[in-house]
Amino acid sequence: MLGHGSGGSMMKRIIDEVFFEAYAGEELLRGDDAAVLEAPASGERMAFSTDSFVVSPHFFPGGDIGRLAVCGTVNDVATSGAVPKYLSCGFVLEEGYPIRNLKRICASMADAAAEAGVRLVTGDTKVVNRGHGDGVFINTTGIGFIPANVNLGGARIRPGDKILVSGTLGDHGITIMSCRESLSFSADVKTDAAPLNHLIAAVLKAAPNVRCFRDPTRGGISSTLNEFASQAQVDMVVDQDAVPVKPSVAGACEMLGYDVMQVANEGKIVCVVPADEAQAALEAMRSDRYGSDAALIGEVRDMKLERGPKALIRTSIGGTRILDMLVGEQLPRIC
Repeated sequence: MLGHGSGGSMMKRIIDEVFFEAYAGEELLRGDDAAVLEAPASGERMAFSTDSFVVSPHFFPGGDIGRLAVCGTVNDVATSGAVPKYLSCGFVLEEGYPIRNLKRICASMADAAAEAGVRLVTGDTKVVNRGHGDGVFINTTGIGFIPANVNLGGARIRPGDKILVSGTLGDHGITIMSCRESLSFSADVKTDAAPLNHLIAAVLKAAPNVRCFRDPTRGGISSTLNEFASQAQVDMVVDQDAVPVKPSVAGACEMLGYDVMQVANEGKIVCVVPADEAQAALEAMRSDRYGSDAALIGEVRDMKLERGPKALIRTSIGGTRILDMLVGEQLPRIC
């Protein structure tokens, strides 16, 4: 109800009975407008990221908007090489949204935060008029600390580096499409939403000279590779046959006319690593529960000066084509 965002007793009740009950810790129980957190250790840097989540539907096979919000922000912080520590959470709720659904979302967020080893320490709640909010929107902000010896970024990519991906592509986008359009596939399809900070930490330990990580969310791995190419002024070349894709996802993309390289992922990481550390990085990925399908999919090459940096894919029939970034919105409200 609108009163739950008023700042009065109804708002206190929803905070006490829903948010505090699900994930309150020492900082949140203080009830202050801001969480006071310990300063980072000497020599560390802070990573800070925020994201908003408006996915429709709110619940889907393998996850929901709450799990998506926590995992998405944890992964954004972790790709910088930071160890994620703290999250904030802001809810925009529509008048009439069922409290039971909100509790289900909060429980999912608590589970995902516990799995990632992060803490939800502050938040905000607003309620908008019926018909103006589509149930629930979530904003999460994350803070993490980067060890002094870690320095990642797309500009550090060099020709000869190898490109790795932590698992099968397109799972999340096809899951949302199948739910939204009531499509049925011969095999179960579910979101890949997962916190990948532990996987990233394992890769950094095994391959300390990793150039960069990126989570290929909206726009898929195609957009990620194009971003890397532009940052480093190189060509990113991948082999189509090396890219891991579940048969059910590949079939759905073929049926719907999607390029799986442009379909959203919410629990995958692209990693660029020097060639002599590629095998170690791959083994580290595969040792994690979320990296069992990890693969080495390509390499970095010098760009051709006459055309500039590109992402390219070597096709199954032996040709090479440009891998374009997604134009427009392939599937709205994906995260």
